[in-house]
Amino acid sequence: MKLAACTAAVLAACATAAMAAPGNGISAQYVEARTASVFAGACHYGGEVTTTGRKAEMAWHVTRGVWRGVDVSGLNALAAVVCTSNLKSASAPRKSVLYIDSRATNKQAAALADALKATCGAAFGNLMAIKRAPIEFAVTREHYTVSAEGITRLVVDAMPNHECCKQPNLVWYQPLVKLNNRRVGYTRTSGMHEPAIGANWTDNGQNTAFYGAFSG
Repeated sequence: MKLAACTAAVLAACATAAMAAPGNGISAQYVEARTASVFAGACHYGGEVTTTGRKAEMAWHVTRGVWRGVDVSGLNALAAVVCTSNLKSASAPRKSVLYIDSRATNKQAAALADALKATCGAAFGNLMAIKRAPIEFAVTREHYTVSAEGITRLVVDAMPNHECCKQPNLVWYQPLVKLNNRRVGYTRTSGMHEPAIGANWTDNGQNTAFYGAFSG
């Protein structure tokens, strides 16, 4: 009886500890922009699909997250991605550079980088470098502004009346990561400067963006 009681107590303690232990998971606001229109007429899409769409930028604002016991809530991250062909091709070789918020501690930076590598590795392809940068990420309703001095300025608005939902046949791509409540955005300005992977582009005035809620 004493052994049974002891065993029950140990199991209860283990269960309590397991419930209290921090898990892995992040929730984030997310926006990306490409060098091809993701919502367009068929002729426009056909004219771009084989000639452009090979570069993108990805940005996250972590609203809540713990990874390997480290709280990464409130931090921002950014990635530059280039591909040998249109990013619609999941099998085409691609490479990337990941930037982690300079406000993060070393532990937080390592944890957030590890979380994004684990959950977005396919989108990154060959991750060439992880760097620190002062990243600003602001959202007002469905207006997104992301900036990192010398690297990028991204401004995205919602499409009028969420036309991407009313005309889904004109959405030709999928976001680089899985999103909840995915929307197409109108890109006022975008672009990346990252010599390590040959990313030096600007684009504006087209429906080249996706945004939504990311979880991983």
